[in-house]
Amino acid sequence: MLLRRAKRGAASPARATRRPTAFPYVLLVPAVLVLLAAMGYPLARQVVLSVQEFGLAQQFGQPPEWVGLDNYQQLASDGYLWQVIGRSVAFCLAVAGLTMVVGTALAVLMTHISRAARLPLQVALLLAWAMPHLASLTVWQWLFDSQYGVINWLLVRLGLEQFAGHSWLIEPLSFFVVAAIVVTWMSVPFVAFSVYAGLTQVPGELHEAGAIDGASPRRRFWLITVPMIKPVLLIVGLLQIIWDLKVFTQIFVLQDAGGITRDTNLIGTYIYRLGIGQGEFGMASAASIFILLVTVLLSLAYVRLLAREEGL
Repeated sequence: MLLRRAKRGAASPARATRRPTAFPYVLLVPAVLVLLAAMGYPLARQVVLSVQEFGLAQQFGQPPEWVGLDNYQQLASDGYLWQVIGRSVAFCLAVAGLTMVVGTALAVLMTHISRAARLPLQVALLLAWAMPHLASLTVWQWLFDSQYGVINWLLVRLGLEQFAGHSWLIEPLSFFVVAAIVVTWMSVPFVAFSVYAGLTQVPGELHEAGAIDGASPRRRFWLITVPMIKPVLLIVGLLQIIWDLKVFTQIFVLQDAGGITRDTNLIGTYIYRLGIGQGEFGMASAASIFILLVTVLLSLAYVRLLAREEGL
């Protein structure tokens, strides 16, 4: 009886080994079709528009004229576009770095405080994340209002009289300071929760071993925690770079609230005003494809680092 069972047990791995089938790939077909319909067609249409002269006349029925790469050549020779790209990249890197630092600090804080203190913090982060952009921007405009803003009022009460009636949105530097604060405030919750989830997976035994070996809390963080959550940091950092590079709503609303458009345009508002504002849809499409290539180039090194970490 035992011999028969042993033979059956030995034969079970052979029976468990099955030939690969195409069924899993068939299950992916609906998702692939949805992605192609949702992303493939708009991208293809964008490429077609980018090699056409498509303006207001074409919206009223006139057939578009094929211009080849003329739109791209005109954009590449436009010094203002390169100024916008440089400004957008600098803003993106500064805001993404600030968001990662603040979000990671909050995530670490959540691992060290009690549950009673952690719950209100998490609720506050969720509320900040869930608030619609336009609603939150209305609050931020009021905070930085030149006449009735709380920020100016506090600065004046602290003895900085020069901020009485100060307009934060007229000067490009202060405009981007306000924009960076708003974008960071909206992005920190995602980073904080993602990194906190990674921190909860770090084994406590490693920190105990480090403490026994005499490592300080700071050294344990950099030598144990950071390497363990590095994949999470890389993914979240890449997403932040992509999102901050194409930020639109915050810049557009702040421009309408008093910012000087030409001096504060980023990639998103530049493309919007080129297409919707000036009716140059062919040029706007070419700019979108051009910016897509810039985004891919900026993300390429990050993706290669992420793939190396995952052993791909």
